[in-house]
Amino acid sequence: MKKKLCMLFACTGVALAPWLEGFAAQAPDIDIRIWPEIGDPADIDYAFVWKPPTGVFAGLPNLRAIFSLGAGIETLLTPGLLPDSVPLVRMVDPGLAVGMNEFVVMRVLHYHRRMHEHAAFQAEAVWMPLVPKLPEDRVVGIMGLGQLGGLCARTLVSFGFPLRGWSRTQRQIDGVQTFHGQHGLAPFLQDTEILVCLLPLTQDTSGLVNGHLLSQLPRGACLINTARGAHVVDTDLLSAIESGQIGAATLDVFMQEPLPPSHPYWAHPKVTVVPHCSAITQPKTAIRTLLSNLRCHDAGGMLENQVDLARGY
Repeated sequence: MKKKLCMLFACTGVALAPWLEGFAAQAPDIDIRIWPEIGDPADIDYAFVWKPPTGVFAGLPNLRAIFSLGAGIETLLTPGLLPDSVPLVRMVDPGLAVGMNEFVVMRVLHYHRRMHEHAAFQAEAVWMPLVPKLPEDRVVGIMGLGQLGGLCARTLVSFGFPLRGWSRTQRQIDGVQTFHGQHGLAPFLQDTEILVCLLPLTQDTSGLVNGHLLSQLPRGACLINTARGAHVVDTDLLSAIESGQIGAATLDVFMQEPLPPSHPYWAHPKVTVVPHCSAITQPKTAIRTLLSNLRCHDAGGMLENQVDLARGY
């Protein structure tokens, strides 16, 4: 008789109840163990983690795969944390994708319709109607054309924007002018008035949104970062805003989270601070996605969305 599948839940900083309710409803046949009360370590077949405690994987001799609660997996790449030869799977959740798509489209339209300028006028009680460009005259660029970036690009195409996309390797998306590699970055940035960062965080992309990159955008361009805080060099962005090179920025992610109260972003009139909630992994849809992948693997199939550790995503 086949033993009951057993999964370790080791997610810190998340509300436990919605996940346990979701697993009880969708996976009553799986034994869920909550860290640190894991029982016999040899029982654990799979692990579902988010910012897991140090040593969480030690002594799990039968661990077959690790599933990340989030799309970002950089916290799992700490040297010595992951066991050798155990595959790591990032979260590709329909609910997360919908949320990211909503947020990016909302902020692109906000800047396209010049609402940040209206807000400044309101603060001074100035009545000044502003005429936005036609969408066909506003170039929007997305860095990162994976599951999330590709969805946002396809949605924004429907508004009539000339869409550009930049990625590490070549991608093709209908209606999107794509660029790739280091040689494609400068032509991608040229004429991009609203820049969205949805890149994975790797050694190559850390600090990529720096003064040099920002200087290649049209003067007054707007930035939306919903990827990782380490993509942006904060001092360079603040300098670019002060000089007028960057007209405004929406930042959902930061080098230090929570963002310290003393950080200049909080009080800056041209910076919108969002507390890392542009897209939230939703238990209902995420559990459905996780279970489909897990059951396929348990039956001998291939894992979807397995991380290539050499690339970092």
